[in-house]
Amino acid sequence: MSTSAEPAVAKAAQTPGPAPGRKPSAASRLAARASGGLAQGILVLIALFWLMPTLGLLISSLRDPTDISSSGWWQVFTEPAQLTAENYSALFDNDVVVGSLWTTVLITVPSTVLVVVIGSLAGYAFAWLDFPGRDWLFLLVVGLLVVPVQVALIPVSKLFNTVGIFETTIGVITFHTAFGLPFAVFLLRNFFAEIPRELLEAARLDGAGELRLFTRVVMPLGGPAIASLGIFQFLWVWNDMLIALIFADGSSPPITVALQQQVRQFGNNIDILAPGAFVSMVIPLAVFFAFQRQFVSGVMAGAVK
Repeated sequence: MSTSAEPAVAKAAQTPGPAPGRKPSAASRLAARASGGLAQGILVLIALFWLMPTLGLLISSLRDPTDISSSGWWQVFTEPAQLTAENYSALFDNDVVVGSLWTTVLITVPSTVLVVVIGSLAGYAFAWLDFPGRDWLFLLVVGLLVVPVQVALIPVSKLFNTVGIFETTIGVITFHTAFGLPFAVFLLRNFFAEIPRELLEAARLDGAGELRLFTRVVMPLGGPAIASLGIFQFLWVWNDMLIALIFADGSSPPITVALQQQVRQFGNNIDILAPGAFVSMVIPLAVFFAFQRQFVSGVMAGAVK
C-alpha cells in the first residue's frame, strides 16, 4: 500500500502549478485576461489609432482643396460625393513631382542593390574566408555603426566637391551606399556565419570554388537576411531628406525635397501635397509587403540563432 502511494506522492510533488485549494493571484488572473479577447481588442484599437493619420491623408488626397479648407477629412463619411481623383491627375501632370519620383527611384534602387551586393560579398568574406587582419577589420566595421551621419556631412561635402560629384545623383548614391555598408556587413556576416560548415565543405569537395559556393549555396540560404537588409536600405534611402537636401541636384530633387519645396513656395497647394505625400508613402509600403514573408523569416531566423 505504501509502495504504490509513494510514486503518486512524488508525481504530485513534481507537478507544477498552484497548491490545491489555493486561489490564483491577482497578477495571474490579470495575465490570463490580457492574453484573451481583451488584449486583442486593445491591440485593434491601437492599430486603428495608429493608422488614423494615414487614413486622413488618403481621404484628404481625394478631396477638393475648397472642401479641405472648409471642413475636416472625416466629413467625407457623411458626404461621399466630395471624393474625386482630380488631385492625382493634377499630381501626375506636375513635371516637378513626376521628375522627383523618377529621381528618387534612380537614387534608391542603385543604393539598395549596391549595399546588398557589396555587403553580401563582404559578409561572406568575414564569415568564411581566412585572411590577415580579418577580425580587426570586422571590429572596424562594427565601430563604423556608431558614427552619426551628421558628423560626415561637411568633410564628405568637401570631398565630393573636389572630385566633382557634389549635387549629383551619383554623389547621393555614393553617400547612401557608404553609410549603409557597415550595417549590411555586420548583419550578413553574422547570418552567414551560422551556415553549417559541413555544408560548405561538402560543396568544396564537389569542386565548387568560392564564387560558385557563394552564389549557389550561401546566397540562397541567406535569402531572408538579404531581403531584410534590402527592405531596411530601401526604406531608409526613399524616406531620406537630410542627405538629399544637401547632396542632390536642386533642379531634380528627390520626392521628399520636392514636397518640402512645394510647401515653402506654395503654402496652400494641398491638392499637390496630399496626393504627393501619399504616393511617396505607398511605394515603400508596397515594397515592404511584397517582401514581408522574407523579412519575417529573416527576423525569426535571427531570433532563433
